[in-house]
Amino acid sequence: MDRTRSGKPGLGVWALIVALVALVVLTFLPSPYVIQRPGPVYDTLGTATDKDGDEVPLIKVDGAETFETAGTLDLTTVQVVGNRERTPSWFELALAWMDSSRAVVPLDSVFPEGVTTEQRDERNATLMIDSQHEATAAALNELGYDTGAQVVVVDAVPDSPAQGVLEADDVITAIDDAPVASATQLREAIQVAAGDPVTLTVLRDDEEQTVEVTPVEHVEGGVTTWLIGVTLRTDYDFEIDVTIQLDNVGGPSAGMMFALGIIDTLTEGELNGGENIAGTGTIDAAGTVGPIGGIRQKLYGARDAGAEFFLAPAANCDEVVGHVPDGLQVIRTATLDESLAALEVIADDGDVAALPTCETAGS
Repeated sequence: MDRTRSGKPGLGVWALIVALVALVVLTFLPSPYVIQRPGPVYDTLGTATDKDGDEVPLIKVDGAETFETAGTLDLTTVQVVGNRERTPSWFELALAWMDSSRAVVPLDSVFPEGVTTEQRDERNATLMIDSQHEATAAALNELGYDTGAQVVVVDAVPDSPAQGVLEADDVITAIDDAPVASATQLREAIQVAAGDPVTLTVLRDDEEQTVEVTPVEHVEGGVTTWLIGVTLRTDYDFEIDVTIQLDNVGGPSAGMMFALGIIDTLTEGELNGGENIAGTGTIDAAGTVGPIGGIRQKLYGARDAGAEFFLAPAANCDEVVGHVPDGLQVIRTATLDESLAALEVIADDGDVAALPTCETAGS
């Protein structure tokens, strides 16, 4: 006897319908994550677009002789997809998880609770300006210029040892009679004191006086630091004028590449040997190269822009190992001098294979 087919959809059809519904939901459902991907790459030896839409030198120097350059010294950036107003969908996150050049990170790590996108952008813009000043100081110090550095108090933290002792616009010239030329130097001296009172020599309204401050212990992540509770800035009086033109890019991570670009502009010959070199890293006036975020995305951005070598902060090595795209050689660096030494090997056609790299995590 013939059996008639049921008009009801089968199990396979229902599974397909459920999958399609789930896909639609995931496409529009917000998530607590954002995506980091490679951002634009800028040659510090080239040009950039100013606010009027004109192409101008990314680094311009007045008051000193400048020289022709070749090749590239690229700074790398990271773009963030999503914000608190609009986070990526789960479908977008799934695609990013399968892309080695992208990273999925918690929303709060990029956009902290209570901080608006505008506030974040303003802070990053401030950090960029600070990094340009520090990079200029590092480059000019390397070339033997007097940078006229002064460590200035921005404000004292409420209920801290510095409150009522240090005032805004105080210039700190010495700690325990040792001259102070940078905020980093001052912080290091405070750590050496390890909680003992320190004597600071300050200029207040052009009058010199001494004050005593006792640092307090601060423990975070198992690491102990000693703090006096003060916000500082370093002011400089440069002998020459260096202008860095780079709009719509924030943060401090371009510092080292700015410094290298300035040095190349002010010195004869080609610092990079005419090669295409990229990199990243913060820098201070003493030439110390510090860690940055999003280095994996920056590696891919550099490779895609044609770079053959990448200068990476030593402190980021644990994120570099195992994530270097084909065609790119990573060179580990912790100081401006180490970066310059690596560039010298490249420019002289030396043994680039022997240059320090991130061989193991934390190396």
